[in-house]
Amino acid sequence: MRGVAVQAVAALGVLTGLWIALSPSFITLQHGGGNSAVANLIAGLAVAAVGAASLAGPRGFAGLQFASALLGVWVILSPFILDARFSIAAPMYWSNIVSGGVLVVLALAGLASVRRAAR
Repeated sequence: MRGVAVQAVAALGVLTGLWIALSPSFITLQHGGGNSAVANLIAGLAVAAVGAASLAGPRGFAGLQFASALLGVWVILSPFILDARFSIAAPMYWSNIVSGGVLVVLALAGLASVRRAAR
């Protein structure tokens, strides 16, 4: 049963990664420049790839869940870092903070499920 929980967490991680990658198409991220759109695209595709790799195994991989948590932290911090070059729009702050928070929570839940399933 815990393997199903890990796979559900990984699937939600894939969906969150796809939102991060596609969000520049739906919301204004930055006033001038395109580095935030590229950063979100790369981070989102990386998150989706990590989630897809976690789906490959029935119990998930603890290392992949940890990588997903690190990517979530990057998504949260990226608007503040990218704001140094061009002005970041408020929707990017909200989208990235919420999406990154969801990723961190999902990764921690997946890590907990992977550790319980390994016992």
